[in-house]
Parts: sequence; structure tokens; C-alpha cells
Amino acid sequence: MAQENKIPGNKRREMILEWLSDAVHPITGSELALKTKVSRQVIVQDISLLKAKNHPIIATSQGYLLMNKQQNASIKKQIACFHSSDTSVTEEELNIIVDHGATVRDVSIEHPLYGDLTASLMLSTRKDVQQFMERLNETQAPLLSELTDGTHLHTIEAPSAKIIEEVENALEVKGFLLT
Repeated sequence: MAQENKIPGNKRREMILEWLSDAVHPITGSELALKTKVSRQVIVQDISLLKAKNHPIIATSQGYLLMNKQQNASIKKQIACFHSSDTSVTEEELNIIVDHGATVRDVSIEHPLYGDLTASLMLSTRKDVQQFMERLNETQAPLLSELTDGTHLHTIEAPSAKIIEEVENALEVKGFLLT
């Protein structure tokens, strides 16, 4: 790419922060790469530099998100779940959580070699869950819970403790909640 067409790194990172702060939904690395006319790998490096400067950016399965103060004001709780690795069961579990108005922030497991492994999800709607499931099917990647025979943790977030309680009750009725 010709030098005159390149956006300087600092300016590009400022633009990325602005786009992320204005975004309602996650923005993929590919989208950011197209907007800035650089490779996706350059975007990955930019995001790493921004994170190193304490910008609260998270990478989700749908793209990058900039966490805001409103999201930090919600109630968060980590819940222990268990179910088979059947993807339809995973989809059912995730839909139960989002249908009650909560966000599935992440999934984590305790790996015997690596310790705690956590993957950001940031699923808030059925559409988010559907996109996650489509990506899971496309990539044929194993679920983290497959490494622990179905046991996993989710950090869920909701505007109230009542919603968290409703989620837990619904998961318990389905037999997904470890108690």
C-alpha cells in the first residue's frame, strides 16, 4: 500500500476507539480493517496496544466491544453449569439466559494443565446466540466445556438481581445448573 494512503497508527487507534465507543453491537476485526485500509492482523495489534493502555476492549465471538460505565453498573454473577456437548443443548442453555434479559458475558472452565480458561461471549439476544451457533457449526471448533466433560461456568450480567435469580431458576428446572 502506498505510504500516502496509510493512516498513521495513533490516528487509526483513535478512530478505532471512536467507532467502538459509538457502536451498539460488536465490530469485527475485518470491518475495522476495511474501514482503515489495513490488514486484520494490524487491527489485532492495534487492539492489543489499546488494551495495554487500559482501554476496556474485549474480543467476543461477534467482534470487539468497548465496555462502558453503564455495562459496569449491572449485576454480574458467575454460575456453574453442566450439560452434554450437544450443540442444541448449548443453544437451549444460552437462549434461556438471554430470554430472561441477561447477557452471557463469558464461559470458563478449570483445565487440569492450564488452570482457568475463559472465553468472552457477550451474548445478549437470541440473534447473538444464533450467530454464535452458526459460527460454532462453521468452524467445527470444540466447546470449552468438552474439555471438562460438560462442566463450565458462565458469568452472566443483568440489570437486576431478580433477573439473575430467574435465570438460575430456569436453568435449574432444565437441569443445567450445578448446585
